[in-house]
Amino acid sequence: MHFASDNTAPVPPQVLEALIEANHGYAMPYGTELAMTEVRDQLRQIFEAPEAEIYLVATGTAANALALACLCPPWATIYCHPEAHIEEDECAAPEFYTGGAKLTLVEGDHGKIAPGALEQALAFTGRAGVHNVQKGALSLTNTTEAGTVYTPGEVATLIGIAHAHGLPVHMDGARFANALVTAGCTPAELTWKAGVDVLCLGGTKNGLMGVEAVILFDPARAWEFELRRKRGGHLFSKHRYLSAQMAAWLNDDLWLKLAERANTAARRLSDGIAALPGAHLVHPTQANSVFAAWPREGHRRAQEAGAQYYLWPMDQSLEGPGDAPLSARLVCSWCTTEEDVDSFLALISG
Repeated sequence: MHFASDNTAPVPPQVLEALIEANHGYAMPYGTELAMTEVRDQLRQIFEAPEAEIYLVATGTAANALALACLCPPWATIYCHPEAHIEEDECAAPEFYTGGAKLTLVEGDHGKIAPGALEQALAFTGRAGVHNVQKGALSLTNTTEAGTVYTPGEVATLIGIAHAHGLPVHMDGARFANALVTAGCTPAELTWKAGVDVLCLGGTKNGLMGVEAVILFDPARAWEFELRRKRGGHLFSKHRYLSAQMAAWLNDDLWLKLAERANTAARRLSDGIAALPGAHLVHPTQANSVFAAWPREGHRRAQEAGAQYYLWPMDQSLEGPGDAPLSARLVCSWCTTEEDVDSFLALISG
């Protein structure tokens, strides 16, 4: 019963087999290997973006921070949701790699930026000219940190506001595959056709050992990204092991199949919790994360049995009245089974 994070899941056999195959013989370094050419071609076809430039890095933090550094100068600001990963979980890496650009937090329900709030934030920025931080870039997260999914229309609305003010747009897609299978659209419709300039396509949370793809839909930004990646220490010499993972993940739509498994498990878990007495969902379950509350006594039973998940927020205590609800975050992965879900539900229901 492992629901702490999709980061805790193992790697699918197809990916391990690809790594073993990639380990035979010699290959050119630094992304010049044949496998990287194949990955680039695959992603260009999948995203209907033949001019896009694609680069691989090992972590989501590196992907986001390096991409944002290409979009936002040091004297400007990046607009993001208060729960965005770049705000809460990246140890000021975006600020570091941009050379000091600040983050402006824009509110909205269930992890989504509200269009009106973005308009208000943009109107407030730079009101005193040179004395103020300037408008820099918009960062959207899809799937959001609340487990919700922006639709193509919602993405286009926010980006329309951003572009009207001359802002480029970054998308943190650590769980993009989960968002895509929920949205039921094409990768292009959820990204560049809605106005996204740079997508950080996450593989690690969806089965890979450690690979993220930065997709620059504007190839004019590519050389700067290459320089920043090298200068930041994120250009792998034995790059073939990144390419091999990504290629296996994309082959036969494995990335989408893994995401659908995780989403299906989350729906089963969410429905089961919502049906319990004294329980309710904190956010709608739209991808592979479940945010819900149920009585403390159920949490005690689950924790004593070894179930792994986080109380959310984390400062809650298991001490106190058993019927009082505590909220939690549970994340399903590609290998979460129906048995895992049902065993957990049996524990918390008593």
